[in-house]
Amino acid sequence: MQTRVLAGAISLTAMVGLTACGDDGSSSGGSGDGDQIELTIGTFTEFGYEDLLKEYERLNPGVKITHHKTGQGGPYHQQLLTKLAANSGLEDVVAIEEGHIPDVLDKPHLFNNLGDIGPEDVTPDRWLPWKVEAATAKDGTWIGYGTDIGPLAMCYRKDLFDAAGLPSDPEAVKPLFETWESYFEAGDTYAEKTGKAWYDSNSQIFNAMQNQLETGYLDKDNKLAMESNADIRKNWDMVTAAGSRGQTAKLVAFSPEWNNGFKQGAFATKTCPSWMLGVVEEQAGPDNAGKWAVTDAFPGGGGNWGGSFLAVPKQSEHPEEAAKLAAWLTAPEQQIKAFQKTGNFPSQVDALSSPELLGFTNEYFGGVKVGELYAAQANKVEKAQYKGPGDGKIQENATSPALQAVEQGTKSADEGWQQAVDAAKRIAG
Repeated sequence: MQTRVLAGAISLTAMVGLTACGDDGSSSGGSGDGDQIELTIGTFTEFGYEDLLKEYERLNPGVKITHHKTGQGGPYHQQLLTKLAANSGLEDVVAIEEGHIPDVLDKPHLFNNLGDIGPEDVTPDRWLPWKVEAATAKDGTWIGYGTDIGPLAMCYRKDLFDAAGLPSDPEAVKPLFETWESYFEAGDTYAEKTGKAWYDSNSQIFNAMQNQLETGYLDKDNKLAMESNADIRKNWDMVTAAGSRGQTAKLVAFSPEWNNGFKQGAFATKTCPSWMLGVVEEQAGPDNAGKWAVTDAFPGGGGNWGGSFLAVPKQSEHPEEAAKLAAWLTAPEQQIKAFQKTGNFPSQVDALSSPELLGFTNEYFGGVKVGELYAAQANKVEKAQYKGPGDGKIQENATSPALQAVEQGTKSADEGWQQAVDAAKRIAG
């Protein structure tokens, strides 16, 4: 299952006045002899780049950009790895999701070091330190400029909480979401009183819990850690037990049934990385405006789920121009514009501290200052989770299918765990 999927836009008011940092992209992008340079960029799902790429072309009349956009992240990254191995067919700029960046960190020789070819004034200190860390190979190669991030908060249905006799004010609900134990305890209360599900799926909850650990499915020696890291199994047991007590709606994320679940009130809470707000608003629809709320409380203190990077493969015939485009797309003012379009939350420090971002309120979620809320959540993340090669594939093709099998009753929790471990071993090699 993808960790980053955007299906709609948050309705945002225009944000203006952010001072551009460094190169504004207004100089000619030509090669110096009057010839036009053709650049290609590959992305998946929604990055909010359509209008930005047109703007870049206007600012740089010597540059023509072709955008290759893929709907799903899984197939996109598989093709990326295939083209990397073939040393042919990749775009000048490629997007890489945070769950898949480990798949290329051990191949730094196939990418340009952005610290060498990028604009001189684009330095790592523009980004949150952990965002840069996540895209830096062991040999020091800076593979990707950070695009968005996915700081975690919790969304919930106020009306459904009221009906179950639970507190519904964003401040009053915080004790319910303090720890995973308190979260599942509240879920038991809700399920017992209403006979309805507390959350959408075991997989969505487990993925959030997994992203809070210091290392992912592999340890720092890139060895599979599912059996050696007791916290992974502990999280598995907690969520499958909660699901067995009626807390899960058993809905596959981003399926038609899951989409419809937002409209029907099929679940009362939703793990909400920043990019999820747009998904909730689109799928729940205008009839549910004001019923959904978001709070900065999150079990275990929060974390990050999602976000991507822009990299320049060695295959590019115009690496410096490609790096210039990637730098411009990830500059603070462009990150704010992408946030306006899709809800992708900025990863650059200046964007996170801008009054325009911090003062932004979302009326669909009751007028809460979501810019300030998610900026605070982002600043709580101290370091990037270490993810080894294949981490994203393990989530998509090992743990998520096994958790679904447990939900559907075709596997016990122990059998599902073994299914996940066996599949992970095949992926990790």
